[in-house]
Amino acid sequence: MSRIPLIAGNWKMYKTGPEAVETARKLASLCSDIHGVEIMIAPTFLSLPLVAASVEGTPVKIGAQNLHFEKQGAFTGEVSADMIKATGAEYVIIGHSERRQYFGETDALVCKKIKSAIRAGLKPVLCVGETETQRDEEKTILVLDKQVSDGLKGCGLDELKDLILAYEPVWAIGTGKSASVDQVQQVHTYLRSLLEQLFSSEFSSQTRILYGGSVKPENVKALMGIEDVDGALVGGASLDAGTFIKIIEYNR
Repeated sequence: MSRIPLIAGNWKMYKTGPEAVETARKLASLCSDIHGVEIMIAPTFLSLPLVAASVEGTPVKIGAQNLHFEKQGAFTGEVSADMIKATGAEYVIIGHSERRQYFGETDALVCKKIKSAIRAGLKPVLCVGETETQRDEEKTILVLDKQVSDGLKGCGLDELKDLILAYEPVWAIGTGKSASVDQVQQVHTYLRSLLEQLFSSEFSSQTRILYGGSVKPENVKALMGIEDVDGALVGGASLDAGTFIKIIEYNR
């Protein structure tokens, strides 16, 4: 089954509103003739409505970096899925390694967030990945199995039709390191087989699995050439429109 590649930029805690709008507009102008690939950027919550308005009608789509699992309530400092949807965002990143590492997010919490995103009509990007210690201890498969199984627990096939999986080896995020082609292929092949085991072969074949781990213009073509890689979740290299467009145009 043909899967349209998704190149997504996670802007993390960078760029003020005006800076985000300027970068988004520049990126949109560079993407005007891009075909055969989806493009998404995830600015901060404060910039979401500004950026969404600035790229409306362009190929650039918008996502959030996180969400709260409750619909509303006395949760100071939090943002709900419906609030995100109302800004014009289509995607939301859930379970990023930095959320797990710095804010103690568990697989059970990630699962609640996945369900909240689905209820609001957002497309969830579920991030999974192992630390360097876990890889050295040969626990990669065990870690991924738990993160995917527990993160999607109780979800039905109909609910997960827009699910995107993102493999981000924690040891390769912001370190300049990148997993080898063989390492990425091994993990992505396993993840696709896991989705088949948990759900169905049809679901597995249609679900996009992104790679995220120091993706740069220099290595994106090799990564995208891997059979089970359907796109990239890009961090630092997505902050500059000129650099990010080189990743988006990996096949030119």
